[in-house]
Parts: sequence; structure tokens; C-alpha cells
Amino acid sequence: MIRHRPLGSGHPYSPDTEQRWPVVPVVGEPLRLGVRTSGDVQVVTVELVVMSSNSPTVMGASAALGGAKTLDLTPVPRSSRGQTTDGGHLASAQARQARQAGGWQVDLPAAPAGDLRYRFTARLGDGTTETTRWYTVRGAAWRPAADTAVGVGTDIRRPVPGSVEVLDDGERIHRVRLALPLASGEHVTGFGERYDTVDQRGLTLDNQVFEQYKSQGAHRRTYLPMPFAHVVGGDGWGFHVPTTRRVWFDVGHTTADRLVIEAETDTLSDAEVQLSLAVYSGSPAEVLDQFLAEVGRPAELPAWVFRLWASGNEWNTQAEIGRQAALHTQYGIPVGNIVIEAWSDETTFTCFRDAQYDVHADGSPHRLGDFTFPPDGAWPDPKGMVDSLHDQDIRVHLWQIPLLKTRPHPTGQAKADVHAAIRDNVLVRETATDGTLRPYRNRGWWFPLGLMPDLTDRRAADWWTARRRYLVEEVGIDGFKTDGGEHAWGRDLVYLDGAHGDARNNAYPVAYAAAYGRLLESCGKAPVTFSRSGYAGSQAHGAFWAGDENSTWEAFRWSMIAGLGAASCGIVYWGWDIAGFSGPVPDAELYVRAMAASAFLPIMQYHSEYNHHRSPSRDRTPWNIAEQTGEASVIEEVRQIVAVRERLVGYLAEQARRTLATSRPLLRPLFFDHPDDPAIWEHPVQWTLGDHILVAPVLAPGQTAWPVYLPAGHWIDAWTGEPHEGRRVITAHVPRHHAPAYVDAGQWPTLQAVFRGE
Repeated sequence: MIRHRPLGSGHPYSPDTEQRWPVVPVVGEPLRLGVRTSGDVQVVTVELVVMSSNSPTVMGASAALGGAKTLDLTPVPRSSRGQTTDGGHLASAQARQARQAGGWQVDLPAAPAGDLRYRFTARLGDGTTETTRWYTVRGAAWRPAADTAVGVGTDIRRPVPGSVEVLDDGERIHRVRLALPLASGEHVTGFGERYDTVDQRGLTLDNQVFEQYKSQGAHRRTYLPMPFAHVVGGDGWGFHVPTTRRVWFDVGHTTADRLVIEAETDTLSDAEVQLSLAVYSGSPAEVLDQFLAEVGRPAELPAWVFRLWASGNEWNTQAEIGRQAALHTQYGIPVGNIVIEAWSDETTFTCFRDAQYDVHADGSPHRLGDFTFPPDGAWPDPKGMVDSLHDQDIRVHLWQIPLLKTRPHPTGQAKADVHAAIRDNVLVRETATDGTLRPYRNRGWWFPLGLMPDLTDRRAADWWTARRRYLVEEVGIDGFKTDGGEHAWGRDLVYLDGAHGDARNNAYPVAYAAAYGRLLESCGKAPVTFSRSGYAGSQAHGAFWAGDENSTWEAFRWSMIAGLGAASCGIVYWGWDIAGFSGPVPDAELYVRAMAASAFLPIMQYHSEYNHHRSPSRDRTPWNIAEQTGEASVIEEVRQIVAVRERLVGYLAEQARRTLATSRPLLRPLFFDHPDDPAIWEHPVQWTLGDHILVAPVLAPGQTAWPVYLPAGHWIDAWTGEPHEGRRVITAHVPRHHAPAYVDAGQWPTLQAVFRGE
């Protein structure tokens, strides 16, 4: 066997051995060609033919090849799609990391101008050969372009003269790059949910939606990117690259006074405008307001989303859900939302596990009356369970993924659903090696080979959500955890409207949450979705959390930074898995500190990873942390924290409405209210919650005192009532169940009851 996939799997950070890299060769720059083979292949060669072309030339570049040539390839080991780097939490993904497949590559020192034709031949051990078809690719070269190739539409910030360039193959433009000037003292922040730092000046980054499982701050990859940023500290401006294609940003990294934007495009070489760029002026709130006017504004969610959210992947029976709800009551820790992750049969993701029903061979939706729930099953009475939780003032949310699972091979209703999805043409497709279209098979490590509904298409989205309608209309579910929106990999994907993956993949998680929001609204419910992935436009669709993380202090800090980035881009309802959800439970100090900080985030929720019900439990409940750490005081500390949170709900709801009216974030980085104060950048992981509460979480262990920067104003210590003047650093006394919090003195008479329980 010999296989060459010119475009590869679409992994944005780890090119595959069997692909061409770069996909669009740049004249005069290195080009790698590779194949994957079976183990009996002993030698691989590649034939190369350079065709004449009218492609632009690069002065000083010499063609590496002339006429036809045959080269030998070098064998290389190949890991499974970069998983050695990226990791994975399923056992099968871990096993794939160690699996090696045969790979062969050849490196050309300089890609030629014109059309390059190539094919590979493999010689097997028995002397036979196998040859691929011919592949043709056109080399492209960077050339200067007129400033008008970038449609800026404003004189606020024009491209640096002479900086606009296009990657042109003589027929099409593949990329555009330009530089915007950066002044001394300007800070660049935003770009969606970024975990490593608030100020991105001096760094490089991109806007690819990606499932980085844990350690996002170290890898600098994110579930929720946006090609939008604030530039703070000078005149005050911001920008947005209105595209769902991939964009790279060099934020003063290569040249200190230049912000370089390089964006994928696909336009004809003679098109007048190759890329649009929106540039805004004004305060951070004014900049954000202009951005939201383009991509969509947040919608108000009900006040109950501000109450405590609780979940655990091992809460996988009705009895366990009831037990956990009762424990919250027993310990005096009120919970407002329970997310049930492991509820379904794990094949359809529409039917409760153990439910008995007749398969709908045509793939049509079920209703609640179609199911029988065995009394001794995992979920003997789902509607009764939900009704009981509602009676306790608890809302219920169910976990989802946007895939039809195909491993193991589907049977029963799952098989019928697969056939129906293909029959009804509701799936994203991919281009096969022979040029035909076939259903796309998930290339990520999670639920590999699953089929993906095209939720960017309204008809297909309605087809998909119709199978979940009974859960809302009849069972009474209040929302959905719309997990796993990052499965669209590869530019060769084809959506139902004909758009390709390079132009549509980043938009997929936006459409995913929107589809479930429409389902909820059509059933008379608020559109409460809870997503970890998104893009520009996600602001209008539900709530978000920061994704998967370990229980470490480092991840705690990363997550707080991520929340500030998301909020600065217009995400209103945001939280994280308090103290991390993965691995051994956090120690008592980390857990309580994280709880204390999270009382002042828009979404306050804890969650834990599946651990196969092994002992000791890894639940992140306060009582389990107390038991595992031997510190019984954890329960009382969390009880006090959640009591404050309950008293904050009214304030949060009122401030959220103000956020929607003013575009001033609910979770507000300090630069929004104090853009001209350089000291705020020395204390970046602080925020105001709404207009009146300043929060400075303790992000390191072993602290009894913590430095807090108070910006301009008059402040009251929320815990002691002590007054302080702003524009100075103070030292706060920090018992671990108190995140340093300060109230605008003018609002202290109103808010002191929140903190004192009066």
C-alpha cells in the first residue's frame, strides 16, 4: 500500500507524513512531499516534472528542478497525527500515540515556479511495484500589492506603506499579508480565549479553532479564537479580520513597531480587493460595541444561570443524580444547575441508557412515549427526575456532541440514524482521492471516524435537533452542554452549500450552539447552551467554559486569563471547571481558592472527569475534596462562598443587562475602565465584576497576603469594610475562602449585605 494525501488530515499544527507541505508551495522555499506505506515497502521514489507557466517569478530564486527528475524518498517514523504532541484522554487515543506507521518523505530545497507534477512509486519486498496517480500543484510567490488590495475603509490605522503583499500563483491569491503600525506603549489584547497572557504584544498567534486537551497556556492553542483585538494605551483602537479562514498575527514579535496580519484567502489574481479589514477607534467599550455590531450581540439569559453549576462524569444514573442533589441540600450548599454528561446510550446521544424502544428504521425522531424505562435501569424515570429537580429549583442540562458515532460499528437506532443521515444528505462531506464526495469521517482523536452533521445548514440542523426535541418538550430539559465543536478538520471538507473547510470549519461551533439554542427557544425555553468552542459570532449563543484542564495552580491562572480574553471579545456568560476537572483531586487550598475566585465569575461550575468508578473518587464536590484531603473545613468554607454567590445573583443579572446595553463586559478586564493607567498591565489577572466589584484572585499556594492594585476611585474592602484610595498597590489579608474583593465606595451601602449576609 502507498498513499499520498496532498492536503493531509487538516491538523493545523502537525503536518502529516503523507501530505505535501506546505499545501501551496512557495516558489524558492522548501517543499516536502511524503507518503504513507505498508510495512512491506522497501523503496519509494518520486517522479517530478516541472511544467511551463505564467506564474510570477521570484528574482534571485533558482529552480530546484528542471524537466523531469526521479528522487528517492527517505523513510521516517510517523506518530498518529501529531498525537504525541497533542495528547488525549481516552485510552484509545493514548494507545494511538505509541503506534508507528511507515512513512517516506523527500525535501526539495526550493519549490519551482510553474506547475509541478509528481507521482510516487513503491517497490515491495517481492519485487513488485505500486504507483500513485499523478498530482499537480502550482507554485505561488509573494509579490507586492497595492494598499487597495486590503479593504480597510477607514483612516484610523492604514497599512504601513509597502507592507501589503499577496501570495499569487498567477491565477489565484492564496494569502494576503500587511502590517499595521504599533506605537510605543500600546498593548494588544483580545483574540478570543487566550490562556497564556492578557497582553499579546511581542508574540505570535493564529485564529484556528482547535481541541487542545489541557495545557492550553503552554501550547498557545485555543478552543475559542477570534481575529479581533483591542489596542490599548495610545489613541485607543481595535481591529477585526472578518473571515473564518485561518489568520496569523505577528504582534510586534518580528518588528517591534509592526503588527503583521497574514490571512488565507481564495480570490482571483486580478480581484481589486483581496482581504477586508475592519478598524475601529474609541474606548475599549466603543471598539467592542462596533465589533459586536458586525458579528452579533449577546442575548440575555435567565438569572438562574448565575447560580452554582455542578456535574461529574460519574454521575451516570438517576440514583446518583438524586444523591448528589440531596448532598447539596444536606451540606447547605445550594445548587442551581446540574449537568448530566453520561446519560445517553453513548451511541445515539438521544436515548437514555437502558431505555427500551423500537428502532425507527427510517431514522425518524422518537417521542417520550416510545420509550420504556426499566425500574432497575440507570434512568427509571427521566421525566420524574427532572420534575423533582425542578421542584428543588435546579435546572437540568444534558451533554451533547455533534457526531454520529461509528466505532464500534453502529447497530440498532444508531445504524438507522447513520443511514438516514446519508439518505437525507445532512452530513458534511470530504473529497476522496478520486475526486468524489463522501461523508466526512472525524479526523480528531476523540470519537474517531464519526460522521458530522452540517449544522451550518438550517435544514440539516433542524433534522439533527428534531431527534432531541422530546428531551426539551416532554422530559423538560433546560439546556444542553454543547461539547466537542472542534471536529471539523481539513480544507477538503465540503459543506452542503458548497463551501470548503478552509472557509467554514471555524464557523462550525457557532452554528452548533445556535442550532441547539433554536431548539430550546422553539420549545419555549431560554437558549441556554454551554460550549467550550466558538469563534467570532459565538457571542450571541449561550454560555461557555474554558475546556479541559488539570487541577494545578498553573491551570488556575491560565483559565482566569482565558476568561478575561473571552470577555474582552464580548463573551458574557463564561466560566471554567473549578480547580480543574482532570486527574487527581486538587488539594484543599487550590480547591477553596479556586472556588473563592469563581464566585466572582459569570458562570460558577465544578466538574470532574470519568475515572471508571475507581476509588478514591475524583468528584470535585466539596464533601469529596474534604474526605480526600482530610480537611473537613472545606465544606464550611465552600458553604460560605456559595452563600455569597447566591446573594450576588441579583447583582449579576442586573449587571448582565447593563453589559448587553453598553458592551462593557460583565467580567471586565481593568483596561476597559482604565485604559490610560499603565499600572494595570503589571497586575493583569484582576477584573471588575460589573461596574462596582473589583476582584484580585489569589493564584499561588501558601499565601497569607496578596498584592492588589486598586485603580482610580474610592474602594471598600468587601470583607472588612476598610476604605482605600485608588491608584496604589495594597496588601490584602487573604483567608483562603476570601478572594480579595473591593466595592466601589458609592455602592457599598447597597452591596455590603451581599458580603456580610445581613
